[in-house]
Amino acid sequence: MSSKVKKTTIYLDNAAATPTDPRVIKEMIVAMQLYANPSSFNDAGRIARKKLDESRTKIARFLGAKTSEIVFTSSGSEANSLALFGMANSHPKAGEIITTSIEHPSVLEPLKDLARKGWKITYLKVDASGLVDLKDLERKINSKVVLISIIYANHEIGTVQPVIKISKIIKDFRNSLQAHEKVYPLFHVDACQATCYLDMNVNNFGVDMMTFNGTKIYGPRGIGVLYLRTGTPMRPLIFGGDQEHGLRAGTENLPAITGLARAVSLVNKNYSKTTARLRDYFLEQVEEIMPEIRINGPLNSGRLANNINISIPNLSSENLLLELDKYGIYASAGSACTARSVEPSHVLRAIGVEEKYIHGALRFSLGRQTTKKEIDCVLKILPKVVRDLKKRYSV
Repeated sequence: MSSKVKKTTIYLDNAAATPTDPRVIKEMIVAMQLYANPSSFNDAGRIARKKLDESRTKIARFLGAKTSEIVFTSSGSEANSLALFGMANSHPKAGEIITTSIEHPSVLEPLKDLARKGWKITYLKVDASGLVDLKDLERKINSKVVLISIIYANHEIGTVQPVIKISKIIKDFRNSLQAHEKVYPLFHVDACQATCYLDMNVNNFGVDMMTFNGTKIYGPRGIGVLYLRTGTPMRPLIFGGDQEHGLRAGTENLPAITGLARAVSLVNKNYSKTTARLRDYFLEQVEEIMPEIRINGPLNSGRLANNINISIPNLSSENLLLELDKYGIYASAGSACTARSVEPSHVLRAIGVEEKYIHGALRFSLGRQTTKKEIDCVLKILPKVVRDLKKRYSV
């Protein structure tokens, strides 16, 4: 990059991690001074316990849940592992799990491990936009299915799944069973990407387990939540003390928990409309400026408000990201959990993206701080980056 080019700083990787809100940091600083263990039987411990209980109540209210249904973990990944392995370990024998091939790695990898232990993993069909085939679910659900795990909003292409319809199919199937069998199949939803933009009230879509974390909602790192409906069978993965209702031993991370509680209190779905307008503006403009690109995933309301995923034909994501980085434009190729992998996106493969597009994927994920001016800047620099790379590699 020429030294004459003015370097910008445009952060468009909010799906990987959002900036921590200053109000959240302020709340965490207060909690850091509560040094006592919340389990200690003394006044200092009781003060810490009170703060912990207040935070749990705030998060429970955000989800429309009971405080006893909130389990704190170290991350969204751990929350997903607890949901999947905890469910499996509580079941008397290996059964069947239904999911999709476009789940986050924190779901797919545990399922691979369960498959090695004798569980049958069945993958539902998804269409070219990543939407689950509900008819396929109706065909595949059966009395041996113990769990159905579906991501709420896809981490790469932003597809919003019809969780209410999925829940109804599961509920109708349960009702067709004998009374002693009605607890299964359980329904688990990974809602990490959805939290800031979609309905998170668990009563509205009948989940048994749902996970989210602080990293995606302007909260702290190192904190996740598993919502676990009362009566859902579960075994802990970490043994020791009786913290988190006996499901996750270890002294609670009070600063992170209070920071998460503050972060959920700041969630404002009105941001979703503003962000969606910026998303649509970007997609409309980039198609006009660069007609050779491919938009990956659905459009309009079927797509998460902050998600943009496009592919540049015959170029590599790595080279595109390195060049954008030189201009201070921070994006990604997909999930942060696989960002360093040289393998093409499993999500793009699953929805049938052509080979010439699959290696040149870019994910721009918008945030509260994103402005139209920043989008216009990206729309100006991106075509230049593509032209330079095509010239350099004779594409």
